[in-house]
Amino acid sequence: MDADKAEFLKEFGSEYGYPNGPKSIDEIRATEFNRLDQKGIVYLDHAGATLYSELQMEAIFKDFSSNIYANPHSQSDSSSATSDIIREVRQQVLDYCNASAKEYKCIFTSGATAALKLVGEAFPWSRESCFMYTMENHNSVLGIREYALSKGAAAFAVDVEDIVNGGGVSGGQEARVKLSPHAIQRRNEEILEEEPNRNAYNLFAFPSECNFSGLRFSLDLANLIKENSERILEGSPFCKGRWIVLVDAAKGCSTCPPDLSKYAVDFVAISFYKLFGYPTGLGALVVQNDAARLMTKTYFSGGTVAASFADIDFVRRREGIEELFEDGTISFLSIASIRHGFKIINSLTPSMMSRHTAALTIYVKKMLLGLRHENEANVCIIYESHTSKLVCHESGSIVSFNLKRPDGSWFGYSEVEKLASLSGVQLRTGCFCNPGACAKYLGLSHMDLLSNLEGGHVCWDDNDIIQGKPTGAVRVSFGYMSTYEDAKKFIDFITSSFVSMPNKSENRNTLRTKSMLLSNEGHERNAGYYLKSITVYPIKSCTGFSVESWPLSSTGLQHDREWLLKSVTGEILTQKKVPDMCSISTYIDLNKGIMFVESPRCRAKLEINLKTDSYPGGMEEIELRAQRYEVQYYENDVNLWFSHAVGLPCSLLRCSSSQNYSSLNKDRSRNLCRDVECTLNFANEAQFLLISEESVSDLNNRLSLIDAQKGTHGTSVQINPMRFRPNLVVYGGEPYAEDGWLNIKIGNTNFMVSAVHLDGIVISLILEFKKT
Repeated sequence: MDADKAEFLKEFGSEYGYPNGPKSIDEIRATEFNRLDQKGIVYLDHAGATLYSELQMEAIFKDFSSNIYANPHSQSDSSSATSDIIREVRQQVLDYCNASAKEYKCIFTSGATAALKLVGEAFPWSRESCFMYTMENHNSVLGIREYALSKGAAAFAVDVEDIVNGGGVSGGQEARVKLSPHAIQRRNEEILEEEPNRNAYNLFAFPSECNFSGLRFSLDLANLIKENSERILEGSPFCKGRWIVLVDAAKGCSTCPPDLSKYAVDFVAISFYKLFGYPTGLGALVVQNDAARLMTKTYFSGGTVAASFADIDFVRRREGIEELFEDGTISFLSIASIRHGFKIINSLTPSMMSRHTAALTIYVKKMLLGLRHENEANVCIIYESHTSKLVCHESGSIVSFNLKRPDGSWFGYSEVEKLASLSGVQLRTGCFCNPGACAKYLGLSHMDLLSNLEGGHVCWDDNDIIQGKPTGAVRVSFGYMSTYEDAKKFIDFITSSFVSMPNKSENRNTLRTKSMLLSNEGHERNAGYYLKSITVYPIKSCTGFSVESWPLSSTGLQHDREWLLKSVTGEILTQKKVPDMCSISTYIDLNKGIMFVESPRCRAKLEINLKTDSYPGGMEEIELRAQRYEVQYYENDVNLWFSHAVGLPCSLLRCSSSQNYSSLNKDRSRNLCRDVECTLNFANEAQFLLISEESVSDLNNRLSLIDAQKGTHGTSVQINPMRFRPNLVVYGGEPYAEDGWLNIKIGNTNFMVSAVHLDGIVISLILEFKKT
């Protein structure tokens, strides 16, 4: 055992690895998750979906191969046996939440989201009702707001604060807790003249564990809002009324299931694939009987009615709570498979799993917070709550963070994710569908969020840094089968990839602090970098052409990405959607003023005159990446040529704002420079993409090393720098040295680095003209 693990076990050995369990963590990994080690994968996205056990799947397959399951709505012996299994599983779910079958029922749904939606659409909303929810909530909970507002009810978010001292019910918790409301939302402009009726039903929703920060909310909140809402909502017009409590346990249930024998929770939403990996597409709503009777259902289906007439308005619904709310035939095979998942969970017990994952979480937080750059600057910012009195004794299993460079600027989360993937580390980035927690922990105002949206940032994209601020975070989360080795490999990856160490070469440090001088002929030998190639891509996503020299314009290389193809539905075509675009080649003859376009699908070469008035097609406006462009479109003969080339109807559009200003040359004698404003044609982010041969070479070496570690035979795939469609390729320095560049000079032309990112998997630069 190495010294690092010995130190870890010295601190966490009593909690880590199931010391008193039926199997040790090493046995669990060897017998049930061997595929992780075989593939060399460090899986750290258990908050997104945990992994199924190989023994669990073998048991399910054996079960399904040995038994006959039939539609439970039929009356056959197989159907009756299936119904018995479903009743057994319902009880297992209730037992997991320590809920009495006399007080609670288990309604199966297609997932936790469907369970939450069911509450929203069936809740008894009125104009005097309100929907209150904590800022830290998943979008699937926030979506309930639509039902409330559409029925005339109010909605508002709250922050939970533990600021008051004293005693009281539920262990005195209510005397330390205050709910601070945000602005009240209403769709109906009419304001209630009187206070809401005490008999109006209100809904309060919070997660058992925040999927952004890992904060675990005390379920005492349920008791507090029911027993003393006037105190903890002091001053709110909704402090009175009858409160119903909803807990989103999709994340928290895996290691800390709610104890419904202690807490007055009315609804609990559960996701089974987050408990034990399989099945997906199945969840449950555990509902208190009295709360279920308040719910009203509009739609009826097979299985939910006792009788209905086809030709008149008559239906009599079933009285059983499960039967009333489970539309159609429930997923009985998935439900049957749950038993095998619970068998594993119950053998380890949630409390042991919680202690195990907490040990790994605390260790990773400690190691991340201890990282320092060579200038002693902090590397990592962790997003967590310090409201300790509201958190369970055990930590949640989530660590959300962002990384900083030595100069205090941020590494984009997209860069972290793509490098992690290259290193075999699977994690999650973004806001994790939790916009309230994301804005709260990242300090993003409403104006910031709107500005980001107008700038083109949407969920799941790669716009990770906007105006110097992160738009999301990096998240790692642990499951019951995670190991110390997983955590250690993750920390080693962060250290080797993002921490500036004192032993890095002087040349690379210089690159981080000084503007680079690039020359193809080597006259500035002190720089060490030389421009190898210039490539122009006239039509977005089509093949470009290489040149020895090329004019510069206000948009970058003249005519670069000045054209694009649009489908008849208005969709912008790219190689990701239409791979045949890579076979369309282009070349521009500036002397003739013509762009030549060829395709193996077209016999004739297409010639397009560069003069803007040469085609009478007309002008129109389009929107791309949340920006408006005025474009020129062409007549049918051009569009028919491209439609044939790509195999679907499309039209060619040209950005109408290209103007010639100066020249970028591999021949320095022809370089000219004038001040220009930075504008874009149809490039994704900025005017130029620059890439280093050494960075790509290092990537190829890493891929070869990974293949060797996996025992892969044969020649490794070698990636060509042109795969990333760069405008400029440089050579002559260290791998990834460009990561630290701020300004560069090519010949006599100055450029400013506007962003450093991973274009696919290689670090590259996006450049803009630098105004002097």
